[in-house]
Amino acid sequence: MADLSQQQIDFRNAMAQLPAAVNIITTNGPGGRCGITASAVCSVTDSPPTVLVCVNRNSATHDVFRTNGHLCINVLCGEQEELARHFAGMTKVPMAERFAWDLWDDGAADVPVLRDALVQLEGRISECKEVGSHSVMFVELTKVGVREPRDSLVYFNRLFHRLEHAGAHC
Repeated sequence: MADLSQQQIDFRNAMAQLPAAVNIITTNGPGGRCGITASAVCSVTDSPPTVLVCVNRNSATHDVFRTNGHLCINVLCGEQEELARHFAGMTKVPMAERFAWDLWDDGAADVPVLRDALVQLEGRISECKEVGSHSVMFVELTKVGVREPRDSLVYFNRLFHRLEHAGAHC
């Protein structure tokens, strides 16, 4: 990895102070089955319902997402930190084993959908734009699943944090 400029270091430190939901982005298809933990997810518009997902082009999973063209954004609840760590590659659990756990349902286009996620956003990649080191994937949603309110998992200051939902029992 090349040495970072002071501007890049300052940017990364600033972004670490921006709390964000923790998501596991999954896909399946001709390119294979994979998933990653990501916080770079954002709504774009509700007509048609569209979100964006940023994926590093150097990631081993990047081309799998592009090839498959369909994905699911699984928004994690507070009790799913361990799962976030697995899909962030922090535990060295092989990808196939992660999907062998009885946590997954098959969504549209056979994309893995996390059964107990707070929110499940299934869709197809309608556009992709390369920006710096990442691809910004615009995902037109075909199915939105929302569970009852519970604690949420957020990433802040380079750590996972459980954000309590008022009155929630996770």
